[in-house]
Amino acid sequence: MALWMEAGSAPKTESEIADLEAIAALKESAALEFKVFSSSIEKGNQYVKSGKKHYADAIDCYTKAINQKALRDSESSVIYANRAHVNLLLGNYRWALVDAEEAIKLCPTNIKAIYRAAKASLSLVLLGEARSYCETGLERDPNNEELKKLARQIDAQNLEREHIEAQVSKAVATAKRVVSAIESRGLRIGKAVFQELTGLKKPVLDSNNILHWPVLLLYAEVMSSDFIEDFCETDMFTAHLDTMFSESCPPLPWDKENNYTREAIELYYEAGSGACLPKAKLFPYLLEGTAGSHAESIGDDDKDVTEWSYDGTSSGKGSSKWIKVNEKRTLHDVLKEPNLLIPGIPVFYVVSKRSSFFYKKFRDGKWSLP
Repeated sequence: MALWMEAGSAPKTESEIADLEAIAALKESAALEFKVFSSSIEKGNQYVKSGKKHYADAIDCYTKAINQKALRDSESSVIYANRAHVNLLLGNYRWALVDAEEAIKLCPTNIKAIYRAAKASLSLVLLGEARSYCETGLERDPNNEELKKLARQIDAQNLEREHIEAQVSKAVATAKRVVSAIESRGLRIGKAVFQELTGLKKPVLDSNNILHWPVLLLYAEVMSSDFIEDFCETDMFTAHLDTMFSESCPPLPWDKENNYTREAIELYYEAGSGACLPKAKLFPYLLEGTAGSHAESIGDDDKDVTEWSYDGTSSGKGSSKWIKVNEKRTLHDVLKEPNLLIPGIPVFYVVSKRSSFFYKKFRDGKWSLP
């Protein structure tokens, strides 16, 4: 064969001539492939320098270079790392990670590929993988400042994530305790109705297993409101009303005739019908506004929704819709009434016996929420 011919000797047979022509063609093809490869790399690098508008062109050039199958592994590794760099710039973090990992497989000592794999992993919040790549890179290049800086960022995000996870766990545990307390008391919670007035305030269970409720008071006559931030379930209504309507307190700004005095007011709740929230909906409701607001449900299905209705009987005085509150009872006792569905948080209506026309209308059940 022509491959074994001595240097300077001429081919003598047709076979040797054909062999030499084939070798020349292979050299020419390899030279052409290298030229295409070099040109693609050069163009790709230039496109990267030209700015974001040309990043897609850079990726095309690097892809053409990768497709030159005759490249050595070290050369292919460089191109994969370059393409990973452009994908990082474009925010294509998943593709950047794929390219960086391919570059590392082809050349495990490619520090740029290791750095880009770490950076892509961090952007994808794969903190374990990001930390592993940084450690690998720093083992090979202990003085690499970019890897050191990235490692600090990963550590900071790990600490932040641990802090958030601790807050979520605490919020979830607290919500579960409140759900358990509500269930053990036999309270019925319905859909929140007045969140535009109350915000995201929820009941709190203290260390003595006592519920503290935010309570909304609505002045039905004028549709104004007051808010009791912390109404302990063991408190009687008189304790709060005596403070709110004491003689030392100024009259309500809209109460020009001073009808709403301590001895004139009465408190009512609305009896009606609705759906009790199942645990699967009560749990996320209690988590609203907390670190655990995106935590998963605790597993009950909507089929557990209990349709609840009031049959019209009551031990309190008033119409079948508005039930008068005995102010010497505790909040706990009132909330346990079988005709009371708590609309997210307890809501009570304040009316005055001195507003004779409205008082009669309200008591006769002829007033309803606007």
